[in-house]
Amino acid sequence: MQRDKHSIYKMDKKRTLVIILVLVVYAISSTASYAFFSQNTNINKKLVSPLPKSLKNSSGELVFNEESPNTEVCPINGIFYSKEQKDWWDKHRPLAVMIENHKESHPQSGLSSADVIYEIVAEGGITRFLSIFYCKDVNPIGPVRSARVYFLDFVSEYNFPLYAHVGGANTPGPADALEKIITYGWGGSNDLNQFSIGFPIFWRDYDRLGSSTATEHTMYSSTTKLWEFAKKSRGLTNLDKKGDEWSDSFIPYTFKDDIDISKSPIMQDIHLEFWKGYTDFFVDWKYDSKANNYIRRNGGVAHIDKNTGKTLTAKNIVVLSMIETNANDGYEDNLHLLYKTKGNGKATIFMDGKQIDGVWKKDTRISRTLLFDNEGSAIKFNRGNIWFQVLPTSGIMTVK
Repeated sequence: MQRDKHSIYKMDKKRTLVIILVLVVYAISSTASYAFFSQNTNINKKLVSPLPKSLKNSSGELVFNEESPNTEVCPINGIFYSKEQKDWWDKHRPLAVMIENHKESHPQSGLSSADVIYEIVAEGGITRFLSIFYCKDVNPIGPVRSARVYFLDFVSEYNFPLYAHVGGANTPGPADALEKIITYGWGGSNDLNQFSIGFPIFWRDYDRLGSSTATEHTMYSSTTKLWEFAKKSRGLTNLDKKGDEWSDSFIPYTFKDDIDISKSPIMQDIHLEFWKGYTDFFVDWKYDSKANNYIRRNGGVAHIDKNTGKTLTAKNIVVLSMIETNANDGYEDNLHLLYKTKGNGKATIFMDGKQIDGVWKKDTRISRTLLFDNEGSAIKFNRGNIWFQVLPTSGIMTVK
């Protein structure tokens, strides 16, 4: 009987040890499993977490995750971008910047990032660019130059946009751009005149081109600096001080998708002369059927954007024929000009390697420049940048 009790005792002891061993092994394996799966869960989180919505590139420009789906349309150029990029541009208003085209300013910076460009003679046969930025960030922009009164009529189409320039024509009379800016109620608000803002929003870069450059060709800025200044110092974002959204009364153009490349013509060459004999400012656009866009030459040479090192291109080209006159305001050599930007006139539109003859109409300063073909149908642009070439009625256009 004692032996049986002793046997039972030994069996109970063994059973207890086995149970303890099992519990210890279970605890160790559970801890190891938890550590393993926790690590793998963290790894998985890292793998599936989205890439940064935006970041700065080496030039200081804001760029967005290229892997994000492009579902949102830029209202100014019709291109599809990501939701993150739209969230960014929805917080500011269009920015118009005067960029010069004097030979000593080449290559300029930022033109390839503009949604829309208007090119018109500023004085002495030298053209100047009114560049509209909204859906992309760019750094630097320039060289920035002075305002001209007829450019203001195109600026006004974007419903109280920011307007960046370095001074402007100010001789009393019809070409007094600075007086017009005050009259329009832009002064100290959406008008970003370098004369009243200065460094670090604007800065001079004498060495950008690797050689000495006259001071008037050295002024630069960036879209980020200008948008941030407008927000902090002028209370202008996508909303004005009254809380009104800039886009509420903006009339966007209609856009379409590219044609099938197999249906595009092999070639089309466009040659433009603003003033006869001023060969440095003759413009040539050559159609690239593979990219379905136009490659620009200025003064007989490829026109490069220094920011990218690439030749400028345009998805759409619009040649507006407008009456040009001298301002006769007493300014030196009667250099100040006027253009009849309101009313209507001849327009020629180039896209898809084809030429569309039509008309332009603009009722008032703040009205949109509307474009129609000769049958009266509104022009539908390709998704991409639009380059307006405002040619005097005496200008020359040849197409091959």
